[in-house]
Amino acid sequence: MTTATGFAEPTPSAALLLLGQKADLASERGVECPGALPAPDDPGLVERARAAKEALGDRVFVLGHHYQRDEVIQFADVTGDSFKLAREAAARPQAEHVVFCGVHFMAESADILTGDHQTVVLPDLAAGCSMADMAAIEQVEEAWAVLTDAGVSARTVPVTYMNSTAAIKAFTGRHGGTVCTSSNAQVALRWAFEKVGGLTGDGKVLFMPDQHLGRNTAVEQLGLTLEDCVVFDPRKPGGGLTVAELEAARMILWRGHCSVHGRFSVQNVTDVRSRVPGVNVLVHPECKNEVVAAADLVGSTEFIIRALDAAEPGSAWAIGTELNLVRRLAATHPELTVHYLDSTVCFCSTMNRIDLPHLVWTLESLVEGRVPNRIVVDPEDARWARAALDQMLALPGV
Repeated sequence: MTTATGFAEPTPSAALLLLGQKADLASERGVECPGALPAPDDPGLVERARAAKEALGDRVFVLGHHYQRDEVIQFADVTGDSFKLAREAAARPQAEHVVFCGVHFMAESADILTGDHQTVVLPDLAAGCSMADMAAIEQVEEAWAVLTDAGVSARTVPVTYMNSTAAIKAFTGRHGGTVCTSSNAQVALRWAFEKVGGLTGDGKVLFMPDQHLGRNTAVEQLGLTLEDCVVFDPRKPGGGLTVAELEAARMILWRGHCSVHGRFSVQNVTDVRSRVPGVNVLVHPECKNEVVAAADLVGSTEFIIRALDAAEPGSAWAIGTELNLVRRLAATHPELTVHYLDSTVCFCSTMNRIDLPHLVWTLESLVEGRVPNRIVVDPEDARWARAALDQMLALPGV
């Protein structure tokens, strides 16, 4: 289906339905996208949301991640990626309540960075993140024990992606590492390697939980090779790696990935180039390395937005990231031809759990003096996670 803006909607297939109801075994998603796309919301909900937000005034601050539905984004005071939103929350100490329209790990980061007098609320507690769930703290502690037994932990710095639980961020802080985003992963990895002898030494980085962002940054931006990278699989004894492999590695990548970005393939790139001559292929660094290598540009969500803002009118773009954002970019830039890189689609199903009914319920509860779904990070985890986040804030250029 082609919309009024000229954007061709990707269609569901027998293997992959909207929001999923089956598994696509050919993809690397690793999880299903359960549930069905909710029916269109009652228009009366819009007025209820507006009335509740006006009643709360400056007492509430609503954050909306770029992957949220338009019906939710319209009520966001600020939109952005996960770290930008957490920083925005910290910069609003006058807001009694921070409503985070995103997923669980994002709300945790907001709780860590905001004041004790503020409450952070997630409209649906089921809005998690499959990538973050791929690294449980018990698994990470066991992995560190494996590195210690192999004699390499003293030369290893943990770097965790923002898309991780507070417990994993705390682990990283306790072991002298840092958090990174898709925007500053290169800076974070350079900092980490400098702590253990530099890029030409024998030090290592344990990168969690997205193997693709770690690999792409190391190979495409730092000049390391694919052979320098090994994948630690927490489901296998010793991570599935020998002591010799750990000793030789420079990047020890956690076996995790994004359920949406992991779907894009080189065939998608080949297909869109054959259909759209001169198309610019722009993908997120959570995509697989072969997809990144086949693309014209690669960058974070904010980079993707800036690239289209600066694009030559009349140019064609194929975007490899979450569909809600690609739709919004197509609507915002009618002067461009915007394509979704894949022909079929799985929304970020957990992001899509935040819908207008949940937001209305949250805001109306706050008006009535009840705080629903409050996100509170364990104080000890918060302390060490804050140390890792502060280290990221201290990196050059952040």
